[in-house]
Amino acid sequence: MKPRQRASADIMSAGHDHHHHHHGHGHDAARGKAFAIAILLNIGFTIAEVVAGLVSGSMALIADAGHNLSDVLSLLLAWGASVLAARPPSERFTYGLKSSSILAAIANAALLWVALGAILLETIRRFSNPEPVQGQTMIVVATIGIVINFISAMLFARGRKADLNIRAAFLHLMADAAVSAGVVIAGILVVMTGLAVIDPVTSLAITAIIGWSSWSLMRDSLRMGMLGVPDEIDVAKVRAFLAARPGVEAIHDLHIWPMSTTENALTAHLVMPGSLPGNEFLHRLAQDLDHEFGIGHPTIQIEISGGPECVLENEAVV
Repeated sequence: MKPRQRASADIMSAGHDHHHHHHGHGHDAARGKAFAIAILLNIGFTIAEVVAGLVSGSMALIADAGHNLSDVLSLLLAWGASVLAARPPSERFTYGLKSSSILAAIANAALLWVALGAILLETIRRFSNPEPVQGQTMIVVATIGIVINFISAMLFARGRKADLNIRAAFLHLMADAAVSAGVVIAGILVVMTGLAVIDPVTSLAITAIIGWSSWSLMRDSLRMGMLGVPDEIDVAKVRAFLAARPGVEAIHDLHIWPMSTTENALTAHLVMPGSLPGNEFLHRLAQDLDHEFGIGHPTIQIEISGGPECVLENEAVV
């Protein structure tokens, strides 16, 4: 690109980001404690559920245990990613390791679907060869599962709207509580009717419910991995907002993408007449982008109208 006069919103964003970092240490500690408690609770219950499933012959319990195990691994991934994302930038990773949270979300979605496939295969086998099931054991163990998963989910209830990984943990754990409730109902039906086929039918329903509920996680994590615009941001509104700033004649080379599961970035070229605007213009613009759209890392390049044409003016050029 030909030389241009340039101004950046990065400088004023740094002060705003520092404010968040200053108040974030206690929040990070609380989040770490929530992860640790949820992981320990679910590891203990997963082991108990596998043993109970093998003893009772219940595929529904084993299916639920398989999902719980995937949740434990998901929590470990999400926790590790949150720790990595907090690391400062380096010369090698100039954005730090913030995108590790996106990689964790993709891995979590893939892990969940692998677990579902394994459970589905065993469930289909059980249809052709039903085995005796101890309904009372199913009821007791699944009831404990409802309590443990609900308590674990509540640990992440507050942060679920701001972070895809936290949302994934919350949804998985709440889904587990609902699935455990389904196993309780299946156990009651087995005790009442003595029909062993109820168990694999319940397991099949569990896999279908989990697959349906996890589809949005898969879709959103893949979109983030492809640097797609986050769902909560309307590009047309951002473009209109920038174009409406005083003195802006045109806007091009607008890009919006997620830096992590909680932070968004923007770059744009604004064409303005006369001389470069002052710091107050850029400072206010950065604050408004953060407040209005949740974009906390904007980089704005100012181009003076009447100068050489920018090679990035064509929206088809990246």
